[in-house]
Formats: sequence, structure tokens, C-alpha cells
Amino acid sequence: MDKRKLLIQLDSDPQPSVFDQVVAYDAGADVVLSYGSVTPETVRDKVHGAIFTRGPKDLHRTAIFIGGSNVPMGEKLLAEVCKHMLPQYGLRVSVLLDSNGSNTTAAAAVRAAAHHLDLRSTKALVLAGTGPVGQRAALLLARQGAQVRLGSRQAGKAAAAVESIRAKVPDAKLEPVAADPSGDLSPALADCTLVIAAGAAGVPLLPKAARQTCRTLRVMIDLNAVPPAGIEGVGVADKGADHNGVLAYGAIGVGDLKMKIHKAAIARLFERNDQVLDAEEVYALGEGL
Repeated sequence: MDKRKLLIQLDSDPQPSVFDQVVAYDAGADVVLSYGSVTPETVRDKVHGAIFTRGPKDLHRTAIFIGGSNVPMGEKLLAEVCKHMLPQYGLRVSVLLDSNGSNTTAAAAVRAAAHHLDLRSTKALVLAGTGPVGQRAALLLARQGAQVRLGSRQAGKAAAAVESIRAKVPDAKLEPVAADPSGDLSPALADCTLVIAAGAAGVPLLPKAARQTCRTLRVMIDLNAVPPAGIEGVGVADKGADHNGVLAYGAIGVGDLKMKIHKAAIARLFERNDQVLDAEEVYALGEGL
């Protein structure tokens, strides 16, 4: 008889996310073992508990999910989890990183854009591109061959984020730009066909008057679910809504695909015991959803 599918939830927040637990069960996990306030120092014993309790032939029925609201901490936890696997002996389990929904949200946003645009010839502006979702969206767009402007109020932060992405995608077509919504955004928007706003909740990033000056814009995606909108005029439930010739997606409009990708990623964990699902692997799961 197959052993039960166990998902070990490592959450950096004091209380493990109920959202992530519910999605895990809906995606097919039989049991979710949840741990809060997880730090890199407390990871080793949890990984060893996962890999030493079942034989190698059954380890695909155990997996690890890394969540929490702190994305940099999630990245540290992922590195620590991988560090304590013993693949040379077949003792490892698959792991998914989705702290603060950053990977699944970015993947869904780029997939939504790809429904309408050939990303290989797309010129994109990612606003709040130095944040976790923005950086991942820019990375995924760059991987698909898009020309990407990564916008931030602080040009220095944009430049640092570009270099971080370029380290992973050496031939990426990336450009850091200053993008202060209270200033002139026309240089950042020039010739763009896609804008993704990935800022914090309730922070306006692109005024309506500014985006209407961009005659080449075809798709705009606002990932902020809390009023006021990140892109002025985009409704939170917009899903390919036509705004005078520009197709718009709001956070809930992208959310349906995000949930499908999230569930597909959880399900994929239990197929093999040797997978590490980060942004690019999560994006690949969105094809055809």
C-alpha cells in the first residue's frame, strides 16, 4: 500500500499560513505537518526527520513546502534545506519555495501576459521591480527573451536588482530605470507593450494619465489587491478586461491562474523526490493551465 503523502510546511512566521495548508490539502496532500518560526538553525533536524524515516523508494511521498511572509528568509531556508539532503544515498525529498506567494504570483502574471503577447518581442516595464514578486517576474520575462525595464523609485536599487538577475540570466536584456509615480514616467514607459505593477498593498505606482501617454501599451497587470490600485483604473477582478485597447488584469484576475499553478506545484512534489521548485520551475508548471 502506498504511504500517505506528507507535506512538511516550514513557515518563517510565528503562525504557519492557513492559506498554504488549505491549498496543500486541496492539491492532494494527505497530511500537512506545519512548523512556524522556522529559522535556518532549526532546519537540519526537520530535513533529517523527512529523509531518514522512509526508504528511498517511498521518499517521493514526503515533500517540503517553504512559506511565510519573509521572502529573503524563505530563500535562506531553501538553501539550508538543500544543504542537509543526502542525494548521494538517495535520501532527499522534493521542495517548493513560495514565500509570500512570490513564485506562484510572478509565474501567473507572466503566463497571463503570454496569453496575449509574444514575450520574445515584448518590451516590458516591471514596477516595484526590486521587490520579491517584481524581481521574479523580471527574471521570468528575461528568460523568455523579453526586453525588461526594472523600475524603482531608487535607481540604485533597480541597478542592483538587474545585476542579481543578470547573474542568473547572463544574456538577459535588462535595463534599470527610475520610476517615481510622482515624476515623469514617460522614459520608463517608452515603447513598452507590457506593464506589471508588483508593489506593496495600497501603493499607487502608475497614474492613469501617465499610462495613457504610452501608445504602444497592450497589456497591464496590477498585482495589488488593496485599494488604491497599483495601476490606476485597473479593477482588482479584471481578467483580460479591455481598457480602451489595453487588456488589464487585476490581482484577483491573476489569482485564478496563481491558484492553479500553486496546486500543480504541490501535486508535482509527490511525483519524484529530487525536485527543487523555485521561480523558473514553477513557471514551467503553468504551461497549458
